[in-house]
Amino acid sequence: TGFYRVQPEEQGVVVVFGKWSDTTQPGLHYNWPSPIGQIYKPRVTRINRVEVGVRSATEGRSRSNASTNVSEESQMLTGDENIVDIGFIVQWRIKDAGQYLFKIRDPQGTVKVAAESAMREVIGQTPIQMALTEGRSQIETQTSELMQRMLDSYESGIYILKIEMQRTDPPAQVVDAFNDVQRAKADRERLGNEAEAYRND
Repeated sequence: TGFYRVQPEEQGVVVVFGKWSDTTQPGLHYNWPSPIGQIYKPRVTRINRVEVGVRSATEGRSRSNASTNVSEESQMLTGDENIVDIGFIVQWRIKDAGQYLFKIRDPQGTVKVAAESAMREVIGQTPIQMALTEGRSQIETQTSELMQRMLDSYESGIYILKIEMQRTDPPAQVVDAFNDVQRAKADRERLGNEAEAYRND
């Protein structure tokens, strides 16, 4: 009864007298029979998702692409003291099953809190214009690296695969004013180019 098999998508976490003693890889193994020994076999290849600042409307019978904004998570202060609304998804998997099971109490909650904290830190050092336009991939990379360092310091046994920013917008209350400012900047640039062309002629 002490023999057990770990499947290719799993890691075996060996517990003896209630204490984590070893982590085994796929294959056939032996441990003390129950009740002395126990085996946990979490799936380490499964990709998990955490949504921050947005909730996908996938409940019910009809799955749609609609999503709900969660303002207390999504509103963040940028480096130039503007507010931006950000929704993003974190994809992660188990890296070390033993740490995952015994070092943290709430893995999903831990990932969510770390993601929100890391994104706020990165956005807090980024100007709003960069966050809204060409800086998105850089923000995703920096946030992912910062999150991984945090989770490694917690010995969480979690590996961050990817961060996907779903949207980056000014807050809904000021979006019209923000768009007016952007249009004014575009008009200023256009008029400057026209004046430059006139001078060249």
